[in-house]
Amino acid sequence: MPQDVRFDIPFTTPVSEHLAYAEDRHLRWVRDMELVRSQEGFDEYVTWDLPQAAIRTYPYASAEDMVVLMNWFSLAFLFDDQFDTGKPGRADRIAEVARELVVTTLRPAGSLPRVVCPITRAWAQVWEHLSDGMSLPWRTRFSASWGRFLVAHSEEIDVAARGVVLGLDEYTAFRRRTVGIHHSIDAGERSRRFEVPVQAQAHPVMIRLRDAAADTIGFMNDIHSFEREARRGDGHNLITVLQRAHGCSREDATAEAIRRTQDRLTDYMRLESHVPQMCDELRLGDGERARVQMGVDAIRHWISGNYQWALTSGRYTADKVSPAAVAEKRGYGSLDDLLSA
Repeated sequence: MPQDVRFDIPFTTPVSEHLAYAEDRHLRWVRDMELVRSQEGFDEYVTWDLPQAAIRTYPYASAEDMVVLMNWFSLAFLFDDQFDTGKPGRADRIAEVARELVVTTLRPAGSLPRVVCPITRAWAQVWEHLSDGMSLPWRTRFSASWGRFLVAHSEEIDVAARGVVLGLDEYTAFRRRTVGIHHSIDAGERSRRFEVPVQAQAHPVMIRLRDAAADTIGFMNDIHSFEREARRGDGHNLITVLQRAHGCSREDATAEAIRRTQDRLTDYMRLESHVPQMCDELRLGDGERARVQMGVDAIRHWISGNYQWALTSGRYTADKVSPAAVAEKRGYGSLDDLLSA
């Protein structure tokens, strides 16, 4: 049922026309970079339909940039599926690779990775293209958002290994980092070759706006992915946390999760209405205001686009045969080990 849950999103967003061109090139790149190493892994990956997510979240990207963005999408999802720590030394390897992914953004573009595996090789190539033409403030902001995301994922492994149980408030703050929306919104600027003025980006209204979007998207994702994560025994999910916190049924926890998600979407819309006043306060010119609005549009694209994709993605389909049994035998959370050279 959770993947079928619908939300009332009070705006619509466009969809890119570059699906066919970019998807074909992206899927060939995934094979060439060994981000899938088996036919089973490739077949599983195709069902996720990540190109559909990309054309909805970055609708104004050029055809060539759409390929780059699809390639980048693959990395975060495939890396996430490596997070099974049952195999000895797996947690250490995940942390090592995560550190390499962070420092890649701090080296000169085009630098070869020092920790070598399919994920790090692919990210070094993607970052060279993703950062091209963007200013130092943008690259610094993206690097910080990307770093917090990867550190949070490493912390998630430690939390699970130690059996730490997060309360509702702790989980909400933690989920805001693990959902990875801040750097994804930053990439929205790259997709249209603009940058939100730094003074607007640092304003409390914009900070809270981005946080409300991250919560909304993270909670929606938790609801739509609940069955998949329950199959894997993953407790990092709002429904599971609510069940535990309130001692309630799955149905009641799901209803509460839906209510909290809609509340955060309402918060987002309220904060968005304050953006013109923020621009007045900062005395922004017409060009700066236009870039602020494009930044708001980038957030909207993510809220709506990610939601529309999640409703149909095979990654979250409840009744599909899961590859978990095969993966468990191999010692990691996906069909292919991508952390070995």
